[in-house]
Amino acid sequence: MATVDRIAGSIDQALKSGDPRDGHTSAFHPAGRGRDLAEGSAMKPAPFDYHLPATIEEALDLKARLGGEARFLAGGQSLVPAMNFRLARPSALIDINGLMELAAIDEGSDGELRLGALVRHRDLERRPEVARRHPLLREAAAQVAHPPIRVRGTIGGNLAHAEPASELPSVMVALGARMRARSLNGERWIEAREFFTGALSTALRDDELLTEIAVPKLPPRTGTCFLEMARRRGDFALMGVAATITLDPRRRCIAARLVYCNADDRPFDAAAAAATLIGKRIAVATVDAAASAAARAMRPGGSIHASAAFQRHLATTLTRRAVLEADGRAVG
Repeated sequence: MATVDRIAGSIDQALKSGDPRDGHTSAFHPAGRGRDLAEGSAMKPAPFDYHLPATIEEALDLKARLGGEARFLAGGQSLVPAMNFRLARPSALIDINGLMELAAIDEGSDGELRLGALVRHRDLERRPEVARRHPLLREAAAQVAHPPIRVRGTIGGNLAHAEPASELPSVMVALGARMRARSLNGERWIEAREFFTGALSTALRDDELLTEIAVPKLPPRTGTCFLEMARRRGDFALMGVAATITLDPRRRCIAARLVYCNADDRPFDAAAAAATLIGKRIAVATVDAAASAAARAMRPGGSIHASAAFQRHLATTLTRRAVLEADGRAVG
């Protein structure tokens, strides 16, 4: 009972202390007693300081001052579990959920789809402009974990986490997306194919925040398809593929992308295999040759659930289905 009283008293004190964005301190704010409380209690995560910036500039300033040991908190669907297991031990969290300008979905005049980093996976599933411009995003987002996670999880957090088995990184590479990174020193755009540098590793610098993703307009007569195989609905994919096929008026392939998740330590872009489709009509024999070439080139790690050989088998089967489906969707 004493423990409950102590926790209740701490929460009550935090509520009475005010909002840190108004210049007040709180029991959970670094200027208050948050670290002392964590060190004196049986907490799952290691002690950390908590910051709630009111603007992007304030968030960037905090990151510049706190350095690489501080982490941005968006949906928290990957970071918080890692903190609870103490696999991640950030010294501070910078909560960006209040920065609503990062939650916008806009359509550029050139047909480019602009996605703020705080756009939720559920938005990709439900928003009509996403379905109209980029059905591949909607198709892949529907495969991410379970509905409660998709409601809370953000695309920026997903991409910055860079999980090799995740769906969206491979889709962004397949669509030729660009990532906008901002810091106090300015901003830069990073091509998706250069953004992912390894397992749980990206090209973002310690002082940068991923703020926006720009997805170019699809060319006419382009079909897309995302398929994956997992042990159970909501599990990470044992293997997945994002396919895009662009045809000429005579339905010969003039451009193709095959990008895989869980086939390497980052999205695996089977460019050489996809190139074998160009100049030809999409047919089973042609697709099977490309699928086999992609499977031979990838480097899946294998696991207790699927050996590397089985992952390659899955890649071959999924590629055949995805390319044939994308070809059928290539209209206009």
